[in-house]
Amino acid sequence: MKKYAVIGLLSLFVSCNYFKPEAKPQAIARVNDSYLFKDEIKDLVPPGTSKEDSIVIVRNFIDRWASQKLMMSAAEINLSTDKQAEYNELIRQYKIDLYTKGYLEELVKTTVDTIITETELKEYYKENKENFKTDGTLVKLRYIHLPKDHPKFSTIKSKFFDYRKSDKKFWDTYGMQFKSFVLNDSVWVEMNQVYRKLPFITPDNRPQYISAGKAIEKQDSLEVYLVKVTNVLDKNQISPYEYIKPTLEQVILNKRKLELIKKIEKDITDDAIKNEKYEIYN
Repeated sequence: MKKYAVIGLLSLFVSCNYFKPEAKPQAIARVNDSYLFKDEIKDLVPPGTSKEDSIVIVRNFIDRWASQKLMMSAAEINLSTDKQAEYNELIRQYKIDLYTKGYLEELVKTTVDTIITETELKEYYKENKENFKTDGTLVKLRYIHLPKDHPKFSTIKSKFFDYRKSDKKFWDTYGMQFKSFVLNDSVWVEMNQVYRKLPFITPDNRPQYISAGKAIEKQDSLEVYLVKVTNVLDKNQISPYEYIKPTLEQVILNKRKLELIKKIEKDITDDAIKNEKYEIYN
């Protein structure tokens, strides 16, 4: 069905002279009274694209353009007047919302104070910590996953369960030989991370392994896991400060942004009233 026409030689679109500026735009396709001009697709084809691929890209674009125009024409004919009025109002409001949101975002981006001190964070946490409960169990632990026949296994096991920071050089030396390991047990982690790193622990057997102070040596025929659980925090407990700190930073920053937006809206309204650009008639 020939609903659009005037598609010239596509080879012209990808020729060397195709993107040269012209005094008057040249139409390459038409749908009813709408025209698609060469200037509208001048940046469509990426540099280095072959002639054959360029033709496909341009033709597909023209087909999509024509299809949209035809569908729009059909909609304008077949949609009721009330429905079109409803959609036009939505479009009008969307434009207002989009422009307003974009303007405020730019103002906030260049104006809001993004520096949050440790004192502010701790004060906010102290006042609002009841609002930050754990969604699930949190754990502090360290572990090593290594071959069972490792020549230094006994020494590694001994030093692991009697962990001392003074052994840093030892761990730096042998850490590369482990399949995986985490020795920093000062960080709270969620249970889904534990399940991924320690696959022998599952939701069903978790009580068997996850308890504060638990020392674990889990072996199979080839490998061994050494695990030391140092602390456990159950679900619905107040989240530790160090765990919730990134969330606190985001909450405080969002609060500042909202306060700034309110101030901007008030200032722009007050300024309009002062300069007699805004008034309400009785």
